[in-house]
Amino acid sequence: MALSSDKINQYRKLLSFVLTYWNSDLLSETASNAMGADIDAQQVRDYDQSPEELADDLEEMGPTYIKLGQLLSTRPDLLPDPYLDALSDLQDDAEPIDFDTVQEIVEEELGTEISKAFAHFDEEPLASASIGQVHKATIRSGKEVVVKVQRPGIREQFFTDLEVLQEIVDWAVEHTETARKFALDELVSELQQILTNELNYSKEAQNLIRIHENLKDFKHLTVPLPVDDYSTSKILTMEFMDGKKVVSLSPLKQIEMHSEELADEFVEAYLKQVMVDGFLHADPHPGNIHLTKENKLALLDLGMVAHISAKNREHLLQFMAALSEDSGEKVGDILLDMSTLRDDYDEDRFRKTVNYLVMESQNATASEMKTGRMLIQMNQSAAQNGIKLPTEVNILGKVLLNLDQIISKLDPEFDMRGAIRKHIWKLMEKKMKEEIKPENFLSVLVEAKKLAEHLPERLNKITKKLAENELEIKVDAIDEKRLTDGFQKVANRITLGLIIAATIIGAAMLMNVPTDFTVFGYPGLAMIFFLLAATGGVLLTYYIIFKDEDFR
Repeated sequence: MALSSDKINQYRKLLSFVLTYWNSDLLSETASNAMGADIDAQQVRDYDQSPEELADDLEEMGPTYIKLGQLLSTRPDLLPDPYLDALSDLQDDAEPIDFDTVQEIVEEELGTEISKAFAHFDEEPLASASIGQVHKATIRSGKEVVVKVQRPGIREQFFTDLEVLQEIVDWAVEHTETARKFALDELVSELQQILTNELNYSKEAQNLIRIHENLKDFKHLTVPLPVDDYSTSKILTMEFMDGKKVVSLSPLKQIEMHSEELADEFVEAYLKQVMVDGFLHADPHPGNIHLTKENKLALLDLGMVAHISAKNREHLLQFMAALSEDSGEKVGDILLDMSTLRDDYDEDRFRKTVNYLVMESQNATASEMKTGRMLIQMNQSAAQNGIKLPTEVNILGKVLLNLDQIISKLDPEFDMRGAIRKHIWKLMEKKMKEEIKPENFLSVLVEAKKLAEHLPERLNKITKKLAENELEIKVDAIDEKRLTDGFQKVANRITLGLIIAATIIGAAMLMNVPTDFTVFGYPGLAMIFFLLAATGGVLLTYYIIFKDEDFR
């Protein structure tokens, strides 16, 4: 099957890039990191290609490779710090699309002439990037908006580049150990997912609505809403936010805008997105955060969002709490709990690095303390010691890295650690209140019903085996005192569990008994028994997890 000229051109560019870096010192050390070699992370090296040259080479290869470079900037397990910084600063700028093409795209997508849809449409773009460019306009109602217009043919270009990348990476993963250690196939899959989402403006419109709703209680934050009738998968029309980039603010403006209050609310909003919502603006770099004329922080460009699982939200909540308390030991425990461990992992060395980083960051101001950088360094140490942290940790590190820059610009003396500690406890308190609402106990009642149904059968089996002397317990080593204590704990747990289950079942039955005495609108006696059972269950869980020796 003949290859298209576009595909041949992509193979040529990629081959040229590979030949440039194949025998370089940078690739050699990167490969050593991937293979788990003992690398001194603090040693400064001079490589054949500087960080700026790597960034420039990727930029010259086109928009797909710019996105790849930005994605690589979140992989401290692969590249040294100076290269991560250079790739983080990659600018996704492009030559503007001529207005005739913009007009043609808008009219095709909206199904009407641009002069009929808009009262005014600026011909000069406000910004132009690889995927699309933004124009200011006014719709017929008189509302000022911005219109993001996708470049013609950009989808086909991205997918051609991705197809070439995928083919080469699949071959490399199949034939080389280093590519497998790099998990290059996962990297390309992640890049494909990011680009697929960014190329669909309908998804970005949904992101705007969702994050606007999630942050509606923050009076100093705003997210522009899309104008549905003027938006499709290739054009996105949204509210115009009149403001300036945070990084361009003057010292006088910082005094006028109550910067400490803004910084505090900004930190709280992102903690809520990460720890509670599990859905966040994943690219809050300074260029995407503007200060409006109303002294509000506007979150722009929501094409890149991240999802965090409920399990990892719990871990990250604990991680941030431990970090705010300067507890390096707890931070290490939590990161290890989240990780996948190689057979040759070095836990002691990793813990020493984590403790050092936490102690070094104590009492630092916003201008000095780099929370995101610290997390990325922990991630880098983990990779060098055979420990693979989940993707969510990379996401949090990148988000915090950008937050550090914005907060230090808003208020250089801001107490980041104090703010994190304060808001983490607020979020934990709010979460606990949500979890103890009566309607959230339905799942507990269902589980209690299952327990009640199967408990007699299981107890019969246990007592039968005990009576016939057939009950066997396998242990690695015999320690009579430890074994006796273990039996006592098991007996206590089973007894208490039975009492709690019986109390819940009794409470469930009492729910159907009419009474004038109510709690939260439910029969009062039933709710009292239910709350007692729930309290007993929470205490039992607490003692099992935190008090039982060697539970973990």
